[in-house]
Amino acid sequence: MIRQLPAWFLMAAVSLFTDAARGQDPTVVDDSRAWVKHVVFEGAACMTAVAGQFGGDERLDIICNAGQITRLLIAPDWSEQVLERGEKYIHSAVMDVDRDGDLDYLAARYNPGLIVWMEQPESTAASDWHVRQVDDQVHGIHGLLTGDVDLDGRLDLLATSAQPKPPFPNSLAWFKAPDDPTSNQPWQRHVFAHQDAPGLTHYLGLGDVDGDGRPDAATGAKGGPQDASGLGEWFAWWAAPTDSTDRWTKHLIAAQQPGATNVHPADVNADGKMDFVASRGHGHGVVWFEAPDWVEHPIHPTIREPHCLVVQDLDDDGDMDAATCAFGDRLAVWFENDGLGRFVTHIVGREQEAYDIRAIDMDRDGDLDFLIAGRNSNNVVWYQNPRLR
Repeated sequence: MIRQLPAWFLMAAVSLFTDAARGQDPTVVDDSRAWVKHVVFEGAACMTAVAGQFGGDERLDIICNAGQITRLLIAPDWSEQVLERGEKYIHSAVMDVDRDGDLDYLAARYNPGLIVWMEQPESTAASDWHVRQVDDQVHGIHGLLTGDVDLDGRLDLLATSAQPKPPFPNSLAWFKAPDDPTSNQPWQRHVFAHQDAPGLTHYLGLGDVDGDGRPDAATGAKGGPQDASGLGEWFAWWAAPTDSTDRWTKHLIAAQQPGATNVHPADVNADGKMDFVASRGHGHGVVWFEAPDWVEHPIHPTIREPHCLVVQDLDDDGDMDAATCAFGDRLAVWFENDGLGRFVTHIVGREQEAYDIRAIDMDRDGDLDFLIAGRNSNNVVWYQNPRLR
């Protein structure tokens, strides 16, 4: 685990931020000398980047959208192939849409809303990537998330419809691919949160919150000056009904959460109950909410604009950790859970801005690295985990 790294590059734990509002300073360890930063792309603002096997071999390649160009960056030298020009995609995901054994690419334009998927071809030619529409009727698509919503063994796609704009204002939806996704048939759209998600929702989380065996959904709404309704600044989750195509039931996690963006279900303190880990990406702080009453606990309450959030077991010790790259502080960090919901902040990299982060084993050495889409850094980078290097 990362806590067992050689002592020569570990600095003493220091508190870099104060928390006068909540009365608790986070413990911060600077590991930034140990994590090697690899620059994959430079030259344009990048909102989203994903990794997968796209180049015809076992290496992990990267697809990003930067400068309104969707680019395939092929490892190991990151040679560039242009897949599409003229669209600015704010978020993306990967899944095997056509069930042919390889990963395809999904991307979303914010407003007017558009979701597309790009079919990975058998060849390595960029011209063979076909772009097909998933939906163009939900607007304000900030979050895309894959998951088996209806428990039929096939991945579905969830998306936000965050704009107060018809036909589905202030809503959340999930989409089911047709039996033959290459036929250009429309995907089945199911609006599960109909006009009860106001305030400019952002990213989505998915997991069985209430223990009934069905995956529930969660999101946060940032509010703020762009929210004309004044109804944002909250985290909430929606309980899935027996029939996932019906309307879902909304439950508030926490109000008065300015800048709320990300919320993921996870059992943080190993008590068998599903908690939530959340970030206020247009404000300050990463926190977790303890079930069943959603008591708020700080992880790093003062980190500025942690717009992206990963929640998973990052150090392979059996508990749930988290990571972000805060564009306000220009810091990439991960939060180590002791298994009981107490966290240590580890600095991975400095002077790196981000909109998006993914935890993935980029070098295939058995540990998780971080892939970051640098918005105002105008780059795509990945940080190499030193644990097994």
